[in-house]
Amino acid sequence: MSCEQGLFKSLRRRGLRLTAQRRQILSALHEIGQLATAEEIFRCVRKDAPSMDISTVYRTLELLREFRVVTCVQGNDGHHRYELAHHSAPHVHMVCRACGKVFEVGLESLQPFIACARERYGFEVDVHALSVEGLCHACCARPRVETIISHRK
Repeated sequence: MSCEQGLFKSLRRRGLRLTAQRRQILSALHEIGQLATAEEIFRCVRKDAPSMDISTVYRTLELLREFRVVTCVQGNDGHHRYELAHHSAPHVHMVCRACGKVFEVGLESLQPFIACARERYGFEVDVHALSVEGLCHACCARPRVETIISHRK
């Protein structure tokens, strides 16, 4: 059984009906294999399903996000980017607010924060929805004025 077929079977067990459109969008996410905007996913799906419209892609991505099948991060350009939740080891995203780069960080780096939130505040961190904004190493090395101007573009 392929990885993709395993995903479909898992979703059916969780009660998500797999329509042709959902299957095509999941296949596109699997094919892309990294963070992608709804528009990029739409272009990939349209190769095999020319009748699909962009609104179906948006609705489906939100449903898959609710079912925690996909994760989503918003870049500094305002676009949401999606990826399959099981595609790689659990991670969070760091988004550079100056250049827009998105970095994946393994959960082991955040375990002290997650443990503190749980023990001190009784708060369970939803790592599937967690992204952290800041400045990447390269943008930190640039002069402050240049970084501010870049951020405002």
